[in-house]
Amino acid sequence: MFGEWLRSHTYWLVNPIARAIGRLGIPPNWMTVLGLVANLVVALLIMRGHLRIGGLLTILASLFDAFDGALARVSGQTTSFGAFLDSTLDRFCEAAVYLGLLLYYAQQGRRTEIILIYATIVGSLMVSYARARAEGLGLQCTVGLLTRPERVCLFAIGLLAGIMPWMLWALAVLTNVTVAQRVVYVWCLTRNMEQKAPVGLE
Repeated sequence: MFGEWLRSHTYWLVNPIARAIGRLGIPPNWMTVLGLVANLVVALLIMRGHLRIGGLLTILASLFDAFDGALARVSGQTTSFGAFLDSTLDRFCEAAVYLGLLLYYAQQGRRTEIILIYATIVGSLMVSYARARAEGLGLQCTVGLLTRPERVCLFAIGLLAGIMPWMLWALAVLTNVTVAQRVVYVWCLTRNMEQKAPVGLE
């Protein structure tokens, strides 16, 4: 996936910056909360029609998501609550920017775009839920076309390039395809596990 590739190829840049942030005494959870605030600002700008500025700030806001985890690791402040807070606020961040876009199109009576946004939000949430539910069963489930980094990139490109309606089609379809990929993946894993399980004696 693009997200894993990006993390593995940018750690040399992210980690030193995270250490510098750590020396300022900023806790990782604050970075997570600041990311939510930044995305709320993005949502407001998009709602008011500043799409290209919103696209640029979407990229900048995503940096908080990149640095909060890195900051926790390099400063030795990784906690279970921090991971939980990060995942939870990520969902709110994503919902916020799509709400801003939905309100922008609602002002113009763009029904098709509103439906696509709804489908994208549902798909995005279900991608995350499918992973969380699989992990609750003790299974790793990170497969799929559109994890959060890919969705953020496509969203930002759509705003910056002025092709958001077309990008919404891609997001609406591919987020839900990703859910289907994860369902099939977990089905295959559980099926193989059950077939290999020893048969109990009667």
